[in-house]
Amino acid sequence: MQLHQYTDARALNTDFAAKLVNLLQEAIATRGQAYLVVSGGRTPTALFNALSAADLPWQHVTILLADERFVPVDAPDSNERLVKANLLTAKAAKAEFISLYAPAASAEEAIADVLPRINALPVFDAVILGMGEDGHTASLFPCSAELNAGLAPDAPAVLAVNPTTAPHQRISLSLPRLLNTRQLFIHLVGQSKLEVLTKAQAGADVTSMPIRAVLQQPDVDVAVMYAAN
Repeated sequence: MQLHQYTDARALNTDFAAKLVNLLQEAIATRGQAYLVVSGGRTPTALFNALSAADLPWQHVTILLADERFVPVDAPDSNERLVKANLLTAKAAKAEFISLYAPAASAEEAIADVLPRINALPVFDAVILGMGEDGHTASLFPCSAELNAGLAPDAPAVLAVNPTTAPHQRISLSLPRLLNTRQLFIHLVGQSKLEVLTKAQAGADVTSMPIRAVLQQPDVDVAVMYAAN
C-alpha cells in the first residue's frame, strides 16, 4: 500500500483525476476499452466533476459502481443518480454505465438480473473505494451477516447485503471482483478517516474492519489518496 497525502481535497482531486485519465487512456490504447469502478457518497463528487471534463474517448469507457443502495435509480439515496449527475456529464456523458440496480421485491431477487451484467466484464482498469468510520468498504459491512460470503475467495461477483447499522439493502461487488483490477485506489478525505486507516493497518481481523481485506492482499497495487480537508 502506498499513501499519497495532499495539502487539500482540491489538490488531491486534480492529481487523482490525472492518474485516472492516464490509466483509462492506457487501457483504451491496449484493448480498445477501459473499465472504471467508482464509489458513491459525498467524498468523490468533486473528483467526478473534474474527471467529467477530461479529454478522453469516453465512448470507450465503461463505468460501474462498487456498490449500490437498493433504491430506485431516481431516489435521493441512489449512488447511480449521483454518478449520472456528477460524472456522466460534460465530456464523460458518452461513457457507458452499467447499473447495479434492477427492479425486484428485494436485493436478493435483483441479483439474478445484476449478476450477468458483472460476470460479462473483464479485469477492471481502476477501482476507487471509500471507507466508512467502521472500516467497511463498498457495502462489505462488519455488521452484516453476508460479510464472510462477500470476502470469500470464491464469492460471486455481486451479492445482496443487509447492513444493520446503515439504511437500505445493498448490492455490492464482492472482494475478489473488486480486486480483479489493474489498480485499486482508496479515496479518503478528513483526519478521522486517516485515524480509521491507521487502526485498520494495526490489526488483522478482516471481519471487524473489512477494509483490512483490501489492505492486506498481496496481488493488487493499492494507493490511498488522502487529504485532511
